[in-house]
Amino acid sequence: MSILAEVSIFPMGTGESVGEAVAGAVALIRESGLDYKVGPMGTTLEGEWDEVMNVVGRCHQAMRSKHPRVYMTIKIDSREGGPGRLEEKVERVT
Repeated sequence: MSILAEVSIFPMGTGESVGEAVAGAVALIRESGLDYKVGPMGTTLEGEWDEVMNVVGRCHQAMRSKHPRVYMTIKIDSREGGPGRLEEKVERVT
C-alpha cells in the first residue's frame, strides 16, 4: 500500500526559531531515500507504510533526544497503487 504522509514536527519551548531542529528531521528524511517534498508547513513523504512510519518515528526520536517537548502532526493518504503520487496529485490541480 502506497502512502503519502505529511509530517510537521518541531520542538516546543525553545524560542521562536525552530529551523535548526526541523532541518535535522529533514536530513533524516533525505537520508532515508524516500521521495519527499518540503513545504512551508510540513514535509510530505511517499512510500510503503512501514518504511514511511519508520522514518517518521526516527525523526520523532531524534528530536526528542534533544528537546524535552516535541509537537508533531501527521496526515496520511493511503491507497493501493504505485509510486508517483507526490507529484501527480499536485499536477492535477495546477
